[in-house]
Amino acid sequence: MLVIRDRANWNSVVECCEQSDFYHTYDYHMLSKNEDEEPILIKYEYGKVLIAIPLLIRKIAGTHYNDATSVYGYCGPITNKNVNSGFDNKDFKHRLNVLLRKNKIISVFSRLHPFILNQNLILNGIGKIVSNGDVVNIDITQSLESQRQQYNRRLKSYVNKAKTLYRIEKGKCDKTVDSFIEIYYENMKRVGAKPHYFFKREYFINFLNSPQINANLMLAIDKETEEIVGGAIFTKTNGIVQYHLSGAKEEYLKINPIKFLIDFVRVQSTEEGNQKYFNLGGGLGGSNNDSLFRFKSGFSKDFRDFSLWKYIVDEDEYWKLVNERIYDKELIKEEYGESSFFPLYRLDAPKPPKAII
Repeated sequence: MLVIRDRANWNSVVECCEQSDFYHTYDYHMLSKNEDEEPILIKYEYGKVLIAIPLLIRKIAGTHYNDATSVYGYCGPITNKNVNSGFDNKDFKHRLNVLLRKNKIISVFSRLHPFILNQNLILNGIGKIVSNGDVVNIDITQSLESQRQQYNRRLKSYVNKAKTLYRIEKGKCDKTVDSFIEIYYENMKRVGAKPHYFFKREYFINFLNSPQINANLMLAIDKETEEIVGGAIFTKTNGIVQYHLSGAKEEYLKINPIKFLIDFVRVQSTEEGNQKYFNLGGGLGGSNNDSLFRFKSGFSKDFRDFSLWKYIVDEDEYWKLVNERIYDKELIKEEYGESSFFPLYRLDAPKPPKAII
């Protein structure tokens, strides 16, 4: 089992895998990492079996230990075609544990990919896999008419109206990217997004220019004023279309241009003939009942489970850290469940009250 850190070898391993998405690429990991995180690709080979797991390694402040997490999005292990339902992960589990302990990694967290096969099989018995709600998929192997029949009635009307008001163009220059970034920031402020959603300008530029990521910025233009009123970034990788980031000007939300953008890319991707899934993502925090999920589920009722992998490598050190850092033991009981925060020692918990002298 090897740890890969360089671009060339990372790319070579990913290319050998049967299924992968842009979330698994070296470029996306370098774009996504924080200053205190190191991207690595764990490579396992045994006979004809190849398994790769991309992770971000983080130091645990005040200790000699590390933990691992995944990039934002849909990641998890990827394999070559020789991993099937008969795969026995005993040797993989043993070697993974040896590697993690050698690198003083006491816990691993990863978001998994709803459309990549055999992730549960590979990780069977290695920590736990828990559901984090659903994502909405448009099955773009179906005919365009069959897809549109799944739209709710209101959405059909919105899209029809939007077609008369807007036209769609591909963002091709820095000026249009800057316009989109401004709209995206405005959107994030409006919905009260957390600071980590306010990506720097370099993120957008590098994301759109990476050949590994294969992203397109699509813009909605008001036909009357020629103003950019909304935009969205979509990726296409190995038959998977992802709806990544989007934003629309507040004054145009009545006939939301994002709905038209999604519909446009759905038609375009279906006509290309080599795409299989169009993932719109899920609700905030895995919710199936919030406005974001309702917005997305207006396009399709093909829901796919989105799961999280949580693995405590070193139980003693993990719980030692939890008990040192969270003084409220009732909070530990409350949070330690299938939908709990992980790793628990990174929970931003209330601090103990200062003693009054």
